[in-house]
Amino acid sequence: MSKTNPGNFFEDFSIGQVIDHATPRTVTEGDRALYGALYPTRFSVPSSAEFAAGVGLTPHPVEELIGFHIAFGKTVPDISLNAVANLGYAECRFHVPVVPGDTLSTASTVIGLKQNSNGKTGVVYVRSVATNQRGQTAIEWARWVMVRKRDVDAAAPQTVVPELAKALSAEELIVPEGLDFSNYDFAAAGEPHRFGDYAVGEKIDHVDGVTLTDAEHMMATRLWQNTAKVHFNTQVRPDGERLIYGGHIISMARALSFNGLANAQLIAAINAGAHTAPAFAGNTVCAWSEVLDKADTPAPGVGALRLRLVATKDRDKSMTLRTDDGKYAEGVLLDLDLWALIPQ
Repeated sequence: MSKTNPGNFFEDFSIGQVIDHATPRTVTEGDRALYGALYPTRFSVPSSAEFAAGVGLTPHPVEELIGFHIAFGKTVPDISLNAVANLGYAECRFHVPVVPGDTLSTASTVIGLKQNSNGKTGVVYVRSVATNQRGQTAIEWARWVMVRKRDVDAAAPQTVVPELAKALSAEELIVPEGLDFSNYDFAAAGEPHRFGDYAVGEKIDHVDGVTLTDAEHMMATRLWQNTAKVHFNTQVRPDGERLIYGGHIISMARALSFNGLANAQLIAAINAGAHTAPAFAGNTVCAWSEVLDKADTPAPGVGALRLRLVATKDRDKSMTLRTDDGKYAEGVLLDLDLWALIPQ
């Protein structure tokens, strides 16, 4: 009997199946340092313990996406080791800030299955929950991924496509306990723009770009213990190229969004996300954002912006998401809908 793990194929999943993922991971200050080495992030809350304490966050939290990448990485050996592509996200909420010393464990429940018409692959929908060592939910999200079949002749399961919210309402957002932007230091944060300075429909060109390298994205997959073969093994793709990990693009776009959204300090939720085209080493990633909605929160001085964060291959000064036929415009790599907390 083989002792190695080939990963789950499409026919191995069943509705209601619960998977407790291996290898709990303790977050360290090293994760914060390596995240800053990989992505040009400059948001003041995760960068400065003093700034974070000044807005009521002690201990000093790491970037929300550090927790997300770690928790997501736990799911890969069981959910997407044999994936063709990760297709999308929904209903992602950050419940409590993740701080160094927290140990994250992740479990997933299969909530949907749909075999593709080619009979060779199918889409698996899961809801994943990451908990810390105190048993608190730290992060929860749904995602769907296209997975290969082991046996193309295996019977197709009954199709179940879950109903997922297109967006979380502002009332569903969880504001970190103690967060208070009443005495927010705009000079230290780097920009003067606050909640009232942004208008629904406004688009912001984040101007800067970063050229991707194989070394950095492979370091990221290893850092987050993401074992998906397509990210580091050139022999599993017909073109012989390593596919850039989608989370790498998310974090790159988020970091680039600092220029124009420096005060959108905390991600409260990810409503939806789609990796719309593959990215490879040598591509230059740029980003732009659109303000989709605004809302007050119960926390003192804290507002919420719903933002569409778009990553593109090369800079798109026209900031075009879709063409007239409704398809994503050429060069769009990521379409991410999120809620961010910002001083009023």
